[in-house]
Amino acid sequence: MTKINDLLKGTLVLDGAMGTELEKQGVKTNDELWSANALIDNPAAIYQVHADYFKAGADIAITDTYQANVAAFAKNGITKEQAIKIIKSGVEIAKKARDQYKPTGLVAGCIGPYGAYLADGSEYTGDYQLTEQEYREFHAEKIKWVIEAGADLLSVDTIPNFSEVQALVKIINEQPQAIPYWISLSVKDPETLSDGTRLAEVVEWLSEQPQVGGIGVNCTKMENITPIIHLIRSISSLPVIVYPNPGDIYNPKTKTWTTVPHAESFQEEVPNWLAAGANVIGGCCRTTPADIEQISKIVTKSW
Repeated sequence: MTKINDLLKGTLVLDGAMGTELEKQGVKTNDELWSANALIDNPAAIYQVHADYFKAGADIAITDTYQANVAAFAKNGITKEQAIKIIKSGVEIAKKARDQYKPTGLVAGCIGPYGAYLADGSEYTGDYQLTEQEYREFHAEKIKWVIEAGADLLSVDTIPNFSEVQALVKIINEQPQAIPYWISLSVKDPETLSDGTRLAEVVEWLSEQPQVGGIGVNCTKMENITPIIHLIRSISSLPVIVYPNPGDIYNPKTKTWTTVPHAESFQEEVPNWLAAGANVIGGCCRTTPADIEQISKIVTKSW
């Protein structure tokens, strides 16, 4: 655990989008299971995506388990026992690709927000309120299974709700097997969590919690990244993880993306993120292996 936390304090390259790369291989992603459909019927496609990112220079792969949870699978006639195997397979596929293409790489087990299960865009609003026990019932078993499957660390992604952040940290810290992890936030703007909480308040709270290995932001516009890094760095000494979208617009009703002209690019922005103090840099929705290769080249030059 200490070794991985030390690595996160350096400079590492994270992978990019899973869903849109799976779409290119014919995987259906425009329903409530999104990229988790491939865990059921096309694991080879997942393996290929991981392989492509490792070959592009990624040091860390995030598993295809963001949308994978028992409740969503149950809606599709999948038993709990089957769901456990499916979720664990997401870690196993990433490990297999890592061992083949980047033996020194890391596999981050992905834990998505409750809002992703709702499949209505709530991961971008945080517009839901659960009790701590309800969050525990939703998240705890999946976290346990991802750890059991052999993830090196946890990537807790796109969390839009402060009460969910707090519940997740407590659940992970209570696991019998300690594991490094970062919490990556979904933001409304560079100063505000998606649910309206001041981002500074969230960062301050996370910085005070034992075992948290990093604070990040993902699935937001590139233009938000530099000011968010500065905000985190002004409060916390924890590693900073950033993996934005290239700027396209998501429609949660149709579950489709609209391409828009991009004012920023990784080529232009990654040097700014490194200068501001980012430690782990990758991409989220709609990014590609070519983007990760570009990031890798810039990071390598910075060493």
